[in-house]
Amino acid sequence: MPLFFHVDLDAFFASVEQRDNPQYRGKPLIIGLPVARSVVSTCSYEARKYGVHSAMPALQAKKLCPSGIFIAPNMKLYSSVSRSVMTILKEYSPVFHQVSIDEARLDMTGTGKLFGPPKPLAMKIKERVKEEIGITMSVGIASSPFIAKMASDYNKPDGLCMVSPGYEEKFIDAIGLEKIWGIGKSSIIALNSHGLYTPSQARNLSLSALCSFFGKSMGTYVYKAVRGEDPNTYEEAKSHSISTETTFFQDVKDSESLHRCLLGMSQELMGRSLDEGVMAKTVGLKLRWGDFSTITVQTTPSYPVLNADQIYSISKDLLSSKWKEGEGIRLIGLGLYQTYEADKPLQDSLFSEEDHRKRDLDKVIHALGSRGLKLQKASELDKS
Repeated sequence: MPLFFHVDLDAFFASVEQRDNPQYRGKPLIIGLPVARSVVSTCSYEARKYGVHSAMPALQAKKLCPSGIFIAPNMKLYSSVSRSVMTILKEYSPVFHQVSIDEARLDMTGTGKLFGPPKPLAMKIKERVKEEIGITMSVGIASSPFIAKMASDYNKPDGLCMVSPGYEEKFIDAIGLEKIWGIGKSSIIALNSHGLYTPSQARNLSLSALCSFFGKSMGTYVYKAVRGEDPNTYEEAKSHSISTETTFFQDVKDSESLHRCLLGMSQELMGRSLDEGVMAKTVGLKLRWGDFSTITVQTTPSYPVLNADQIYSISKDLLSSKWKEGEGIRLIGLGLYQTYEADKPLQDSLFSEEDHRKRDLDKVIHALGSRGLKLQKASELDKS
């Protein structure tokens, strides 16, 4: 029987800051500056009580939570802490996939004889991360990655939820349509407009009926999701890759917010590639619209991808090639593909001196961030 753990670090960026800065503990901490074109990266659970959430414009968060403490994100520090957590997780799974900087999926199939029953093992891993790293995480356990993902969010923070085989539909009914991963605010409005307010009501409709109401992409997604079936959410790369993705609380329609997101993703991917000692030949972008239609687009430039600025520039070009301002984006993902060892000799003619200098700067900033020092390039302070 397949068995998956989905690990989600609780309010990750905020938790790291509260760990390192006692003055932030118990306070509504918001990662993001309350200025134009800035969005909330994440926030503490104290801030969430005011309605603040990730991907929200920071100025809107300021209105909802005037007493909130706003700070700039320190991606290098968060990448370092993430790496430490992921190192621990890799010890327990023969098949490990880091979904993003604060999420990972572990295929635990067949590990029972080695590690014992899943729930005690998950508790052991949680306690180890809390003791060694100083932050909490939530774990979902299920026979599919899709259900495990939602189970990890069931009783956050510091949660643990196991959905036994055969209980997938009961779990879906318990969390409701609003909590099904991938179904956002606009999708709920569309479902409600057809008298569908619960998973069981949606299950009563045939696949053809759902597709006629919502289109093939969304209809198929809903049909599978309300039955607890994995709607092919997780695609594995055929070759080694480094990727990350973000699902927005509600559809994002402006380029400034999407660019901000891509900037953070570019920095994250660069940090992870440095950690792994690899470089990439290809950069890929994944977009999912509000109607659940999804596309992926890749490009393999004629030059090596050496630094975060290059990743960011390429990602913006990919975005503009497939998306128009005003279209609602539900999910955005960015990945590095066709990776190879970074110490492999390069032809000098393939890269400029400036790109090489930027890579050296990325290395320095990443190394300082790994030591807990906050440093950010001036060019990144107001990028959009």
